Amino acid sequence: MAQPRTPGSPLGVAVIGAGRIGADHARRIESRISGARVAAVADVEEARAKAVADTLPPGCAVHTDPVEAMRAPGVDAVLIASSSGAHEPQLLAALGLGLPVLCEKPLTPTAESALRVVEAEARLGRRRIQVGFMRRYDRQYAELKRMLDAGELGRPLMIHHQHRNLLSMPRFTTPMTIRDSVVHEVDVTRWLLGEEITAVRVLRVDPPTSRAPEGLSDPQLVLFETAGGRIVDTEILANSGFGYQVRCEVVAEGGTARIGEETGVRVDSAGRWGGAIPPGWEERFAEAYDRELQAWVDAAARDEVTGPSAWDGYAAQAVCEAGVASQPTASRIPVHLAPRPGLYGR
Repeated sequence: MAQPRTPGSPLGVAVIGAGRIGADHARRIESRISGARVAAVADVEEARAKAVADTLPPGCAVHTDPVEAMRAPGVDAVLIASSSGAHEPQLLAALGLGLPVLCEKPLTPTAESALRVVEAEARLGRRRIQVGFMRRYDRQYAELKRMLDAGELGRPLMIHHQHRNLLSMPRFTTPMTIRDSVVHEVDVTRWLLGEEITAVRVLRVDPPTSRAPEGLSDPQLVLFETAGGRIVDTEILANSGFGYQVRCEVVAEGGTARIGEETGVRVDSAGRWGGAIPPGWEERFAEAYDRELQAWVDAAARDEVTGPSAWDGYAAQAVCEAGVASQPTASRIPVHLAPRPGLYGR
């Protein structure tokens, strides 16, 4: 089990996975987050873990075994940014040590394995896991959530999402459009409305955009039905060619609210008007990641875990699996969830 932390000392974090996101989180903890330090870094490639540790203040331990990193002196919490296939054993190890965890999405690669993690945490009897759905910490999404919870727009009826990337990553596949991209719309839909998604249907454009690499279906329209009878649509365009756009509009009985419009400098010149569009998610959601990590650190310092839960990770994965099942035929696929443990409320 984790050793008690000295009151007033920084929260010691073990970062598991030293790839792009893990390295970014390690730098963020040291340069932009208060009350925490990186105590250990682990990666299957020792050189990669060492490269990250070398950018940090002295005293950061380097490991190839994630459990050894969790057990390292001074470790009070765990940030998991490894490949998704490694998440389940790492999460179970952290639960066994009683450590608070921030796990990048997905919680695990399948709904079945995610449910095992949920059940293990439920047996523990207290929340230890937060899932990295950072959009909940974006100021615009947070304000939209506040408005809906306060009833300022009346009863929500529909939600329209737009998710456009500049270019798809190498080896990006059609199922990944749901699992890696639309998963964010899955989570914010459940969060904004406070209810589960009950069915999914995916419609594909044929032929796809000429910008898409061979074999990638792009764009797609993903339709959600919710337990409260709402209809939600998501446009996913992985190869827009012009930038990164994430927008959301809620249509309610008392009006509509839209977020994600570019709010930077507008220029009127040479018969045109316009502004800049961010090139990627790092720029668009940089502040959201800061706010997410700070909230997690603050809660972990109190020996608490708040934010998106393991149940949220499991439910999102179940919806994504239904979406992937719908892609080949555009069939309506129901979403089946296990009973929710009392640990996660109702």
